[in-house]
Amino acid sequence: MPELQHSIKRQRKYLIYLLAIFVIGWGFTSVQDIYAGLILGTALSLYNHWIIARRIERFSKAVEEGRKIPSLGTILRMGSAALAAMIALQNPDQFNLISTVIGLMTAYAVIMIDFVIQHIIKRTNGKEVK
Repeated sequence: MPELQHSIKRQRKYLIYLLAIFVIGWGFTSVQDIYAGLILGTALSLYNHWIIARRIERFSKAVEEGRKIPSLGTILRMGSAALAAMIALQNPDQFNLISTVIGLMTAYAVIMIDFVIQHIIKRTNGKEVK
């Protein structure tokens, strides 16, 4: 479980760095609607990441204690994605819909990239030890 908590914190940090990059892009480029969509999608993706992290912690405690397993918050995460899409559709001059959807997927991309990097690091460290 501590390794999972470290992974979640590391991924959350990466998402915040991405948000900072998108804010800088929004402030210093002429394609503000694209960066605004990325900011909106990534902010809600960070929220979804936070929800799933909390639910996984509850899930693991329930399994350890032999209790009924709670839901993983799928409806909340789908609702936040729908909210992002509605905001982008209501304000097409301020938010690019495609970049909003890409922003919504950033947490999943960060999780996959982090997994691959950590796998390579562990495999490399394992080969050095042998």
